[in-house]
Amino acid sequence: MSGARWRKSTRSGGNGGDCVEVAGNLPGVVGVRDSKDPAGPVLTFTPAAWTRFLASTRH
Repeated sequence: MSGARWRKSTRSGGNGGDCVEVAGNLPGVVGVRDSKDPAGPVLTFTPAAWTRFLASTRH
């Protein structure tokens, strides 16, 4: 995930806790991590899988 530019989800709370960060600037991969543990594990998705995930959570 070297070079990833992380941004907080618009659905994350504004109080500094329970935040999800997404990095979508890398070719072929979307990274998702817990903002409270930036050195911790990262979930990775293909862009198509991430798009499907977002679509399914909106319903």
